[in-house]
Amino acid sequence: MTLFFRSHSRPGTLVTSTVIGMTTSASVPARPEAAITQGTVTDRLVEANKRYAAAFSDPGMDARPVLHVAVVACMDARLDLHAALGLELGDCHTIRNAGGVVTDDVIRSLTISQRKLGTRSVVLIHHTGCGLEAITEDFRNELEMAVGQRPAWAVEAFRDVDQDVRQSMQRVRTSPFLVHTDDVRGFVFDVKTGLLREIDPA
Repeated sequence: MTLFFRSHSRPGTLVTSTVIGMTTSASVPARPEAAITQGTVTDRLVEANKRYAAAFSDPGMDARPVLHVAVVACMDARLDLHAALGLELGDCHTIRNAGGVVTDDVIRSLTISQRKLGTRSVVLIHHTGCGLEAITEDFRNELEMAVGQRPAWAVEAFRDVDQDVRQSMQRVRTSPFLVHTDDVRGFVFDVKTGLLREIDPA
């Protein structure tokens, strides 16, 4: 898969990048347990932000993605989208949820992304071994039994990841709210190899 990127160091220049794999959290050495036992995880994140802010300088960007692309992907912690796709800060909009499925809220975000912030392309990324393959819509019944209220949202569970990518592509392409539906492509990320596999929409 070859992507075209606008150079940040040379405005107006396009460079190509062939994506051959995706990094995952499994490829990053595990942190010692002691590193996360002092205080809460949120405390650790806040402290990390202080160090980040100390060295931060305003990059002078606006909210419009440089590459005019929105990426919809699963929230799975193993997917490091920016590193995997060769993306830099400001290049794209990233929309993530359980399964990376196209729900009404994803359509809401894509509509704003396209109509107000200039994106034209949509990339959908599911992955192998997704948690939504291990549950069913009965999860809503379980929640109703546990809390006394049935959720209004669908679980969006699936058994065939390829078919679910096709369904998500179809939902994007047929949405009346989106103005750019000609460049919509879907992929499955293999968590064992790190490779993207493109799904034929047919």
